[in-house]
Amino acid sequence: MAWEGETFVASLTALNDASRAVYTRDLAAFCEWAEGNGLAQPSDVDRRGVRRYLAYLDSQRFARRTIARKASVVRRYFDWARRRGLVERDPTHGLSTPRGEARLPRILRDDEITILLDEPLPRGLVGDEVMRARDDAVLELLYGSGLRVSEVCSLGVGDLDLARERVTVWGKGGKQRTVPLSAPACAALARWIESHRATVVTRDPDASRALFCNSRGVRLTPRDIRRILDRRSMSPTHPHALRHTFATHLLDGGADLRAVQELLGHADLSTTQIYTHVSKERLQRVHRATHPRA
Repeated sequence: MAWEGETFVASLTALNDASRAVYTRDLAAFCEWAEGNGLAQPSDVDRRGVRRYLAYLDSQRFARRTIARKASVVRRYFDWARRRGLVERDPTHGLSTPRGEARLPRILRDDEITILLDEPLPRGLVGDEVMRARDDAVLELLYGSGLRVSEVCSLGVGDLDLARERVTVWGKGGKQRTVPLSAPACAALARWIESHRATVVTRDPDASRALFCNSRGVRLTPRDIRRILDRRSMSPTHPHALRHTFATHLLDGGADLRAVQELLGHADLSTTQIYTHVSKERLQRVHRATHPRA
C-alpha cells in the first residue's frame, strides 16, 4: 500500500495496544478521505490538503478534542513518512491545529468513595468472597495509588513489595515508576494473594504471572474493571475517576505538584496541572456553600 500505514503503526513500539488501535483507525480515516479527494499517496498531500482535511472534520461536527487527536496522528505519520523517504517535505510542519477543550475531570464525593471502598454491598449485589477480595484490592490500587486501569491489569505478583509498601508500575511509553501503597491497599492485596488468588488462576503462563484474574482464570481486562465499578458504585462511574480523585485529594492536602506528577507518571507537568484547577474549584464551592459572606 502506498501509505504504508501498517508499517507506520508497527514503528510505534512505545505505545500500548489501545493507543496503536486509535492510530490505526485515525490514519485509515485520513487515507480514505485523501484517496476520495484525489490524493492517492503521501507525496500528493500538501499543506492545503491537510487544511482541507481539518475543515472536513470540523464540518462533520467532530469535537475539538477529537479533531486535535486526529491531527496529531496525521502530523506524526508525516514526520515518519519524511524520515522514511515517502515524502520530501512534511506538509504538517508548523501547521496550527485546534486545541482540545480542557474538560475538568469528575471527582468522586467522599460518600461515593465510602460506598466503593468501605460499605457492605447491597443485597443482590453481594458476590462470592473470592471476587469481593479481588475487587477490594483493585479499587484500593485505583484510588489509593492512582494507577491507570491498564497499569492495574498489567501488574504481576512480582511487581508488589508489600513489606516496603510499594508497587512497580509500567506506564505509558513503557516507562517504569515506583508508587507507594496505602495501608488499606496492602491489607487488601495481602488478603487477595494469600487467601484467594490461587483459587482462580489457571495454568496459562500469562495468568500465572498476573496479579489479578477474572472469573475465567485469565488476566483481568479493562472491561472487567469497568464491571467492578458498575457493581460497586451507586451511580455510573468510570474507573479513571478514581485516579482523578486520587490526584485532587493529594493537592487538596497540600502535596507538591511535582510529586503528584511523579506519582501519576505524567511526562508533562501541564497534564498534572489540570488537577490544580479542579482543586481550586472545589475550594471555591466549599467557600460559597459555607461562608456567610460568600
